[in-house]
Amino acid sequence: MYLMTAAMILMAVACSSPDIQEHTGPLKISENGRFFTDQNGEPFFWLGDTGWLLFGKLDREAAVRYLEDRRQKGFNVIQVMLLHDPGMTSVYGDSALVNRNVARPKVTGGSSFEENEEYDYWDHVDFIIDRADEKGICMALVPVWGSHVRSGHVSRKAIRAYGEFLAERYNHRKNIIWLNGGDVRGSDSTAIWSILGHTLKERCPDHLITFHPFGRTQSSTWFHNDPWLDFNMFQSGHKRYDQDTSGLAYGEDNWRYAGEDYGLYPVKPTLDGEPSYEGIPQGLHDPSQPFWTDKDVRRYAYWSVFAGSAGHTYGHSAVMQMHRPGDENPGYGNTVYWTDALDAPGAGQLIHLKNLMLSRPYFERIPDQSLIADQGERYDYLSATRGTGYAFVYTYTGRNFTVDPGPLAGTELHASWFNPRDGSTTGIGTFPNRGLLEFDPPGERGEGNDWVLILDAL
Repeated sequence: MYLMTAAMILMAVACSSPDIQEHTGPLKISENGRFFTDQNGEPFFWLGDTGWLLFGKLDREAAVRYLEDRRQKGFNVIQVMLLHDPGMTSVYGDSALVNRNVARPKVTGGSSFEENEEYDYWDHVDFIIDRADEKGICMALVPVWGSHVRSGHVSRKAIRAYGEFLAERYNHRKNIIWLNGGDVRGSDSTAIWSILGHTLKERCPDHLITFHPFGRTQSSTWFHNDPWLDFNMFQSGHKRYDQDTSGLAYGEDNWRYAGEDYGLYPVKPTLDGEPSYEGIPQGLHDPSQPFWTDKDVRRYAYWSVFAGSAGHTYGHSAVMQMHRPGDENPGYGNTVYWTDALDAPGAGQLIHLKNLMLSRPYFERIPDQSLIADQGERYDYLSATRGTGYAFVYTYTGRNFTVDPGPLAGTELHASWFNPRDGSTTGIGTFPNRGLLEFDPPGERGEGNDWVLILDAL
């Protein structure tokens, strides 16, 4: 019998303490192919942050500060570029490459910043990766950003040599995930991405690999059946519904990407690796437009995870570019320093989603829209996921809705409201598991009055 009281639910949701180091890697794929696990087979819910320019913009002290902040907020994956461009340097002025050639990483052999003046860019990268591992954080590394490859400056021979270098250097580190690509369509320079993927998988067989695609696209379009691709990633992007012009995009409905990947065979995990960032203009490039806020961050996260994603990635405009005092011409209209943006509301709220998902039997969870009698569209869309004895239904606007709990076990159901803003749970009573049940979320209907209905079988 699956029985949880309201007090037990509160305890379960709060059970993941930010003071406890998580198991890291090498991460594995669960037996059912849908989720990630740690090396012991325990659930690993991917809660990522985009620290894209971490290696180039932060010194060691600042990098440790950043990692510790993200650990305390529940993040367990940092997405970061190894090479933003061929002229990449560390904050200490060390170049990543010799003559901007990816086939020639600039390695001096130094291993200690304090004791060796020959400490180089790659030693700085190693330092940050190792500090992340100590904090239970995985590093999802983009070997080379897509724009550099798209420009035609990377040959097949060079990318193979670079992949071999990365594999040799990082094969023994357990907290590495590879993000092939980098904001690029897989149809652009396909041969380069395939060579890099195959090289890393052959030489680092224990490291998971995916492909970080261009906005409003997904890795499965090009690489789902490739043996090097362990899981899928989509980028739902930064535009509003009315700003989409491609005709092929799903607009803000990032749950559609998750659902499409979920239905593919062979079965592979999927997640939104770049939804709209907190603090970035809607549409990305025009600062006169409204900026995305924490309520939008939550909506993307709950929609995609409830649709079957194995986790979710957060981003903030200032943090992803590590905007510092003295930096000129920050991107995307940003006016905030990364140190201040660390505590943006959305950054502290996604741990509640992670805790919620881990509070019930994890590997049995499936998306199930049949629970919802009136699904709705756009911002009124409801998303549902369940296990055998529990169900979660997310509403972004707090509108009234009707549920058909028939698929759940038990003759009675305990219902609760879960608040995505603070992680609190409030019991609302026991209901018979028969027929349709109507629910009225707290507060006034409106965007950002979001709630999760929790149903637990008694």
